[in-house]
Amino acid sequence: MKKIFFAAATVAACFACKPNTAYKAYLSNPLLYSQAVHQLNQVVMGNNFPPIIASRNYTYAAIAGYEAMAAAYPSQYNSLAGQLHGLQQQPPRPDTPLVIPQLSALLAYIKVGEAVTFPEGSMTDYRDSIITLARANGLPKSAEKASIAFADTVAAIIIAWSKGDNYAKTRGSQKFSVLDSPGRWQPTPPMYAEAVEPNWRQIRPLVMDSATQFPAAKPIPFNIADKNSPYYKQVMAVKNAVDSLTDEQKHIANFWDDNPFKLNVSGHVMFSTKKFSPPGHWMGIVGIAAKQANFDFAATTYAYAMAAIAGFDAFIQCWDAKFKYNTVRPETVINKYIDPNWRPLLQTPAFPEYTCGHSTTSAASAEALTAVFGHGFAYTDTTELEFGIASRRFSSFRQAADENNWARFYGGIHFHPSCIESTNLGQKVGALVVARLKLKK
Repeated sequence: MKKIFFAAATVAACFACKPNTAYKAYLSNPLLYSQAVHQLNQVVMGNNFPPIIASRNYTYAAIAGYEAMAAAYPSQYNSLAGQLHGLQQQPPRPDTPLVIPQLSALLAYIKVGEAVTFPEGSMTDYRDSIITLARANGLPKSAEKASIAFADTVAAIIIAWSKGDNYAKTRGSQKFSVLDSPGRWQPTPPMYAEAVEPNWRQIRPLVMDSATQFPAAKPIPFNIADKNSPYYKQVMAVKNAVDSLTDEQKHIANFWDDNPFKLNVSGHVMFSTKKFSPPGHWMGIVGIAAKQANFDFAATTYAYAMAAIAGFDAFIQCWDAKFKYNTVRPETVINKYIDPNWRPLLQTPAFPEYTCGHSTTSAASAEALTAVFGHGFAYTDTTELEFGIASRRFSSFRQAADENNWARFYGGIHFHPSCIESTNLGQKVGALVVARLKLKK
């Protein structure tokens, strides 16, 4: 009995001495990267950032995460250096085998996502939680140190590059002047907020040659006096649609609402509700698709980068059109000329109607994801479940973008012709991104 006990104890001791390598499986799980994206999404939402600024957060962070992986796997992925405007410095390859590329990609994503817009420390607790759990799973101190150093190297390159995109310059730009004339944009209830980011067209594009590379066609001329005019007909189309919405149409509108800050007013009581913004919604879609396609960690960073870049440039293109034409929202027109008590289903965003930002960036992101995952990639979008909105099933990314067109119309915040033109423009932006960027070898 003593010999048997001694042998068992010896075996147990040997197993106890065996190093714990569970951290490798933990850190190589691509769902961990998607969770980091979701965490950034939560921070963006909590800080009430409008969709265009949110897009900047997601994009630079996604580029940093991708660049860390591309540097570690040069035989499979190309750096974005030399492919994106102004990005010349390519991160060096990890100089030691101790570097865990997945951990470096996570930390670079988090560091850049925080640094681009947020005050320092916004994601520190989340970052520390990843490292703490990795340590609990056996992460060696030497590998942790090397991975952090490499992440910091990548992040420093992306942060330095980001500072040249005119974001800081546009913070001090002159505010947009509201023109009190027929057909021009006016602040809308209940907040009557100033126009959001009127100078965003000055932001440096990533792939487009300029904000004006894909000019929008002139909007339908304002003519509310003539009931036979195309303008009057599109106004009445919005009003009639909102006044007779089916439950399905309401679901579509609310599903794609993506209002990062809705002000609810009931008598003397005011409170806000928040959701992910349009680019945040599409970041959620990327995670759903990557999981369904069983993408590994590197491929997951590639998918996020492609969608984010396309959406980023799409916003620049759209904001150029918005503040060039400065067109009035349906709510303003209907209240002034038809029914002062009419309200849209969704709360009208604080910027001009033409063109539609959500339709533009959705179409661009859909083109990028179609290139990544293939045509006819069917999926169920569960992004809105955390906001109490039922999921929707789509046969492709393009079908989802097309449904969003109707969502803005059903919501009463856009004319449908505007959404159609926006989708066409977003597709052009997305196609350009797909054609010019060579990420996979």
